[in-house]
Amino acid sequence: ASIINPLTHLPRLSISKSAQDDELLYNLVSDAVASKFAGLDATARMVYQVIEKSENMGIWTKDIKYQTSIPQQALNKIYKSLEGRKLIKPVKAVTAKQKKLYMLYDLVPAKEITGGPWYTTELEFDHEFISELRKFVIICVKQLNKGKGVTLKEIAKKMEEANISRVPLNLQEVQQLMQTLAFDYLIEPLGVDRNKEVMFISARKVTTNCEFKSWEVLAPDFHFRDIEYEDDVVLKAHEPHYHTA
Repeated sequence: ASIINPLTHLPRLSISKSAQDDELLYNLVSDAVASKFAGLDATARMVYQVIEKSENMGIWTKDIKYQTSIPQQALNKIYKSLEGRKLIKPVKAVTAKQKKLYMLYDLVPAKEITGGPWYTTELEFDHEFISELRKFVIICVKQLNKGKGVTLKEIAKKMEEANISRVPLNLQEVQQLMQTLAFDYLIEPLGVDRNKEVMFISARKVTTNCEFKSWEVLAPDFHFRDIEYEDDVVLKAHEPHYHTA
């Protein structure tokens, strides 16, 4: 204790709790790290370290209280002090806008927290932004390579060149846009190119005109028949069929 007390006073120790038995654990830190905490007491540094461990996912205030066992009134003062030193910052999550979590000041929140490019700074789903991007993707599919097929990478490159997005989009995010268009049957996969990349084209319309008459659906064996459509599509018995207008 005679050694620990002065080191704690000079912020040379990091303090945390053992996950097994809540025992306090002490670790010696460098002068550079210690200088950031000059004037902060041990409880404030404990709060900082709990927040630090959460990295860019952040940690809810209730979890900080649970892990540190510090009374709420004292925690509020610590938050204010750490925020004033620009050591931590409050962040809101798209999944719980009314709650508050903290992370280190210099970290960029994870996309799981902010919602990524599909959400505004106010954490609202940006329908207009996504709609504009979808329209651009459809134009790319129709016009690039004369509409004979375009890959995900080609579309991503064209979006970057056109500077159509207010934020940079990675391949996974462009793929998410493509998936929404495929689910709405506005585009469809054609096959793969020489590099084994999936190619997309505009969705081909499927008509509903076929050879059977409307009253035939009342026939006992109707559901056991194959149905041939005018566009050469054959619907097997019991097979569901979709179409576009």
